[in-house]
Amino acid sequence: MRFKKYFLLLLLLCPTLSTAENAYDFGDYIVYYNAFTADTLPPQMATAYGILRSRYKGVLNLSVQKKPHPGQLPQTVNADVKVMAVNRAGQLKTLESRRVAEGKAIYYLSEFRVSNKEVVTFNISLKPKGVIKPLELSFKQQFYVD
Repeated sequence: MRFKKYFLLLLLLCPTLSTAENAYDFGDYIVYYNAFTADTLPPQMATAYGILRSRYKGVLNLSVQKKPHPGQLPQTVNADVKVMAVNRAGQLKTLESRRVAEGKAIYYLSEFRVSNKEVVTFNISLKPKGVIKPLELSFKQQFYVD
């Protein structure tokens, strides 16, 4: 249990503390994202989340938060998540996202294969409950495995 809380903190707080490149602002909502190779996870954390540690496996983490009213903390929210990933060779991958909830925190994990120096473009569509138009974003990430 201690590892899960640490992992959650690692995945959710790091984007909020870094540059705005790890977040998209949609007015009422903010989407935080993080992509990394699974070999960077400590073994206990990978086991707790059912993730195979491998430098050839990428992990995408997403969190959708509703902006707070003054004096309140942001609230993570449920969302329908669709992720398409494409590399420079044009290979398209539809990623399955797994919802993970711990207490009030909600985030979505997707796993995918990567090769050395591969650049992956993620096209993401998130639809929080009650929202008509999906929140859409795109970003590129290069992965190094050697």
